[in-house]
Amino acid sequence: MSRRERTKAANRAAILAAGRDVFSAQGYGAAGVRDIVRRTELASGTFYNYFPDKASIFRAIVEETAEEARRRVRAARAGATAPEEFVEGGFRAFFEYIASDPGTFTFLRRNLGTIREQFGDVVLPAGIGELEDDLRLAIDRGAMPPVDVVYCAHAMIAVGLEIGQQLLERRPPDVEGATGFATALFTGGLARQAPSLV
Repeated sequence: MSRRERTKAANRAAILAAGRDVFSAQGYGAAGVRDIVRRTELASGTFYNYFPDKASIFRAIVEETAEEARRRVRAARAGATAPEEFVEGGFRAFFEYIASDPGTFTFLRRNLGTIREQFGDVVLPAGIGELEDDLRLAIDRGAMPPVDVVYCAHAMIAVGLEIGQQLLERRPPDVEGATGFATALFTGGLARQAPSLV
């Protein structure tokens, strides 16, 4: 990496960190580009070398957060040998991630409505596609019963987002309760789909 590339990477990281702080403190609607620039040591025009507007930096933060969440969840599901391991591992990894980092926790809690309303196209399709792939692999190796992969993936994502939102409202976040509830809900449903395989 050249010095110029390192500077560009550092500037982008500083803008993203400042953006996350501002969106966490003020929320997407109240935050502005000036608020973000003020939290950096960069000239105001530098922001526009990296992001054209407020929406684009918000989208970048959401994409980075979603990518890390998906990485952790996929790793947790990869070694599952039974339905409960697959379901519990995935939900636990997601809930632990959103509760473990105070910055991510605050950003998500403050902006979850905006993320779902305006930027769901960033988060949901990739997560659903990866979950469908993971479900197919788990079914092929006997770790999950044969289910409708599309229905199951959409249901799991929806439940994860809804319970995750409630998890963010609790003080302290109840990762164990959220994981236990989601796991029981899905493993009970899977047992009715194919009792001999669960």
